[in-house]
Amino acid sequence: MGNQRIFIVEDDKKIAHLLAETLRKYQYDVAIVEDFDAITEECLAFDPHLILLDINLPSYDGYYWCRQLRQHTMCPIIFISARSGDMDQVFALENGGDDFITKPFHYEIVLAKIRSHLRRAYGEYAPMQGERMVKLGALTLYIERMELHLREEAIPLQKKECVILELLMEASPKVVSRETLLEELWDDQSFVDENTLNVNMTRVRKKLSDYGVQSVIETVRGSGYRFMLSSEES
Repeated sequence: MGNQRIFIVEDDKKIAHLLAETLRKYQYDVAIVEDFDAITEECLAFDPHLILLDINLPSYDGYYWCRQLRQHTMCPIIFISARSGDMDQVFALENGGDDFITKPFHYEIVLAKIRSHLRRAYGEYAPMQGERMVKLGALTLYIERMELHLREEAIPLQKKECVILELLMEASPKVVSRETLLEELWDDQSFVDENTLNVNMTRVRKKLSDYGVQSVIETVRGSGYRFMLSSEES
């Protein structure tokens, strides 16, 4: 692999260029967004290994853009923002972010977090290379693509939907505990409201139903959730 690519989405030009200069000193390839109405297009064209994303942006905020980007990439997304409230970090994680750095920041902290996420995603801590998939009956989950296939039908997924289905399909027909799901979905569970998992599970069920997938995600009271195939999909 050549130099790893980092895409910066920051509307403060001074901060963006200082970040870029620092990262280039450490041999990263860096691009700074130019058109804040075309963040997704510019990001996909650059094909980054990691994204640094501010919250306060022109037109739409970073939460919106994170959701858009998560429809196309599973690369680490680190929010960098002057907002420091607990709920800001909650929203960042719930909208697809992997980490949160508060401004003003030390560049050593930013670099350490970038290295950590790159190691986990692509380096010594990364899973074996090659496309990962989970097959269950007529259903195939393509994890890197964030797609669930039912025969010829391809169902696009968002990051947390993909994580939930991966856990449930791999364990089926066994029950996956709420604690296991929470640990995989959010790095810091202390920020996660008890109802948040229920909301995400409802979204997955609706997504499956909207595409005609009759598989049932059962709630096992007091334990967790179980993925059961219908006869048509088994």
